[in-house]
Amino acid sequence: MLTLTEAASKKIMALMESEEQKDLVLRIAVRGRGPGGFRYELKFVGENERGAEDTVVDAGEGVHVVVDSESVETLKGATVDFVDGVYESGFKIDNPNPLWADPKAQSIQEVIDAQINPGVAMHGGHVSLLDVKDNIAYIALGGGCQGCGMADVTLKQGIEVMIKEAVPEITQIIDSTDHAAGNNPYYQPSKGGQSPLA
Repeated sequence: MLTLTEAASKKIMALMESEEQKDLVLRIAVRGRGPGGFRYELKFVGENERGAEDTVVDAGEGVHVVVDSESVETLKGATVDFVDGVYESGFKIDNPNPLWADPKAQSIQEVIDAQINPGVAMHGGHVSLLDVKDNIAYIALGGGCQGCGMADVTLKQGIEVMIKEAVPEITQIIDSTDHAAGNNPYYQPSKGGQSPLA
């Protein structure tokens, strides 16, 4: 199901030993998708925090990994490694699974990667597809798009138009972004107030 390299197991064991609480397991979950692939959450939880639906993986070295039922399919065949180098340091997950199994979601992701993100990147922004349910696409705006005064225009006249043109089955695009959060919410748009996609 999920494999840990020897380096990852040793690092996890060392981190667990430094914790005050004993009887810990590592919980790994997929918490979304974004530019560059899956977004993962790794955290230590107590043995007693395992759910009935969780899958437990014995990774050796005394390390047990817990995967919630929603993440199991997405993590099948994945390998967790720990890299400690000059240019890269930390846990690295090599996941052979496609970002989306649903063809509609895959088509939307392709539009976001090829058309939408290159446009909003000029303004320091990016768009992430969070989910597709009942012909509704849930997205999040990040970077310069989060809190931008033109975010609604970009959504309605750019993102929504491009997605619905590529995937006509989509009936609605919902922006799940918390635009009040971040370092610079509601910053002033540039002169002319033009959306990068409008």
